[in-house]
Amino acid sequence: MRSESAPAIRLEDYQPPAYRIDTVHLTIRLHPSETEIVSVVSVTPAEGTATGTPFVLDGDDLTLRGLALNGETLEEDAYSVTPERLELFSPPAEPFELSVTTTINPDANTQLMGLYRSSGTYCTQCEAEGFRRITYFLDRPDVLAVYTTRIEASRTDCPILLANGNPVEAGDIDNSDRHFCVWHDPHPKPAYLFALVAGDLARVQDSFETMSGALVELNIFVEHGNEAMCAWAMDSLKRSMRWDEETFGLEYDLEVFNIVAVSDFNMGAMENKGLNIFNDKYVLADPETATDQDYANIEAVIAHEYFHNWTGNRITCRDWFQLCLKEGLTVFRDQEFTSDMRSRPVKRIADVRLLKSHQFPEDAGPLAHPVRPRAYHEINNFYTATVYEKGAEVVRMLKTVLGAADFRKGLDLYFERHDGDATTIEAFLACFEDATETDLSQFARWYEQAGTPVISVKTRHDPERQTFTVDLAQEIPPVPGQKTSKPALIPLRFGLVGADGNDMIAARVDGIEIAGDVMLMEKARQKVTFSGVASKPVLSLLRGFSAPVRLDQTQSEDDLKLLAARDSDPFNRWQAVQTLAMQELLRLTQRARSNETLDPSHSVVEVFGRVLQDAELDPALKALALTLPSEADIAQEVGKDVDPDAIHAARQRLRTEIAVRHRAALSAALNDFMPSGAYSPDAQTAGKRALSNRALHYYAVSGADDASEIVWERFDGADNMTDRIGCLTLLTHDEMPDRDKALDAYRVRHEDNSLAMDKWFMVQATAPGPDTLEHVQSLKSGSLFEESNPNRVRALLQSFATGNPTQFARIDGAGFEFIVESVLEIDKRNPQVASRLLTSFRSWRALESVRCALAESALLKISSCEELSRDSRDIIDRTLQ
Repeated sequence: MRSESAPAIRLEDYQPPAYRIDTVHLTIRLHPSETEIVSVVSVTPAEGTATGTPFVLDGDDLTLRGLALNGETLEEDAYSVTPERLELFSPPAEPFELSVTTTINPDANTQLMGLYRSSGTYCTQCEAEGFRRITYFLDRPDVLAVYTTRIEASRTDCPILLANGNPVEAGDIDNSDRHFCVWHDPHPKPAYLFALVAGDLARVQDSFETMSGALVELNIFVEHGNEAMCAWAMDSLKRSMRWDEETFGLEYDLEVFNIVAVSDFNMGAMENKGLNIFNDKYVLADPETATDQDYANIEAVIAHEYFHNWTGNRITCRDWFQLCLKEGLTVFRDQEFTSDMRSRPVKRIADVRLLKSHQFPEDAGPLAHPVRPRAYHEINNFYTATVYEKGAEVVRMLKTVLGAADFRKGLDLYFERHDGDATTIEAFLACFEDATETDLSQFARWYEQAGTPVISVKTRHDPERQTFTVDLAQEIPPVPGQKTSKPALIPLRFGLVGADGNDMIAARVDGIEIAGDVMLMEKARQKVTFSGVASKPVLSLLRGFSAPVRLDQTQSEDDLKLLAARDSDPFNRWQAVQTLAMQELLRLTQRARSNETLDPSHSVVEVFGRVLQDAELDPALKALALTLPSEADIAQEVGKDVDPDAIHAARQRLRTEIAVRHRAALSAALNDFMPSGAYSPDAQTAGKRALSNRALHYYAVSGADDASEIVWERFDGADNMTDRIGCLTLLTHDEMPDRDKALDAYRVRHEDNSLAMDKWFMVQATAPGPDTLEHVQSLKSGSLFEESNPNRVRALLQSFATGNPTQFARIDGAGFEFIVESVLEIDKRNPQVASRLLTSFRSWRALESVRCALAESALLKISSCEELSRDSRDIIDRTLQ
């Protein structure tokens, strides 16, 4: 019998809980295969709850061993129980205490949700609904309780025992090998923030003095031997804590802050109160194994999880429909932190590239949903780019609309009014409305409507009247399940660039509200007239990417060149170069599909030469500007009837032409910007290294006699992972003579380091060569592939499916079939990882007809599977709708 999706859960059906849980006392007796959990909860009927209303608790694959009400064992006719549900038929009308005893098998928990054991370490992951895999509970985010947790375990196997809050007691148990530790968290929290870790771990210790003078103990727990790789993470944590105090006035509120790094983890990291659990790739770093990007990611993720202490923990979500309330806001905060730590323009470009490559396709496909969805079948599938990245863009727009000062007023009121609450988007926006006396009802549509708005732009200049007119129109393309869309409030930051590259100032502006350099577009169509504009300007629109929209704007090549060379906004300088490159790539793609000669435009190629030789550009920004749009970016712009092979051919041809035309300048850049001295991950040095490696990326295909030798020598002599993996990628993807020797040398050097080996797998999975699929299949069946480790699955299979379009979408359909078979295998042990891999098919309908039919056939194979997890069933049903 075909498995079915879980029933839809809808926002409009929300009802507050009939019972409140005030305190939770957990005793957890750890055992690899038979862990016992005794949960004693104090329960109070909510106001208005009718006498005799059943008390229903959530479970997931649980075994009940004991049940007592106010200290007395309950008779079997007083309740019903299944592995998924515990119901007390007629609980007391007054406050009562319920004791629930369950047993679970951590070793058998391959889902890595709830309490599991991996590599000898016990670990939990309870967001979104993992706590119900530990004990029967009201597992919903609006049930906030104070937790006290007693952990018992073998001292030999688990000398470290950690939980939320502050440690209050520890000792031996009956003079045996077993010991205990008691943790108390004074801050009420939902069950999804519960955490426990126990094992034989090393500790790296430091401290932090808060702005009020409190001393906080800081600990990072890792596997023994990895202590030296924690310095950057600890430094990032301390800078995050200080930044949150100085920027938002938010202080840490416990005596200790613990971070644990584990290798088997479904998520990137988890913000559990006082005990953050991290995928070790976002903690461990040294020059030998971590790239500059790894260092930047660690800094950002450490900050993100710490910032959740207020935006997520102290103030949490009323229900899972409000997920963006904590995630979008916290992503915005971590983006601001990184912008202050590094280069703000470079960070903005990086964030927009991520948004366009991950969230825009989501908005344009069958998995589209609003920033705050109104229904879901499986909440695990809504930890998406729309909730996180687009959610952050909505917060950024709110700041742009209100201005920095009023935005801060509203945020301060939010923290003051809702500290300790489980709240909603409406309550969040109400704080800004009340603090600034602003009506944000139209702005709220950003949370309610799916799809990426398209802004059509037409301009005309009247030299006689000295006016410059801009016609604007906004439209959201059709989205599955969304009948109509209403105009949103869209802040468009702009400038009028004169021939000299300077911004022109109009005498008057009519037709739209202007706040500084921001146009506030409120209607479906608006006309803006600038008066006192004697000469024709070039419109620089959407500066800083002030709204997550697409621009439908025709600008001449000369206008784009002016913006690329002279725009005062760094983002739009970068965007102008990207637009010129994209237009050329689209032209070349069409020629490739028609089997015509690929003849790159001389003038576009010269733009890249001018960028390369612009001494005023920051090296990191220059490296980004020299990076061609990805094949996925080009496919998005093509939109339909996509041929990945034609796109690949077009991009490779333009890359080669740039390399040949500017060989001498590239040779100079790859040497001049190569940092000297000991490795440092600081932004300035990393920017120079990025430019040197980008120059090498082109030089490798320039036809220079020494190109292959230079790439090999840099690989062989690299003293840091950034250079080593960059060269390995070139050697592998461009099938250079030393490819196999380099892959073998890398494996021998890093075989004992899982994070470094993930990179080795990723490089091979994304190689565009015709034999890559067969090679990936052999890697998957090899001894180095760990099918139970989510990082390894993502490195090989997810990288292949999302980062290698020519092989994933092979014309024979073999790539699709391989991923489908992998999804079905993985789904049996880890549905979350399987469903994420399945999202690689999100744009299948945009492919040309042959590939489209093959993709559909592969997806139908999954759909017809009789035993499929709820996670994967939800994704496949939406993908095929």
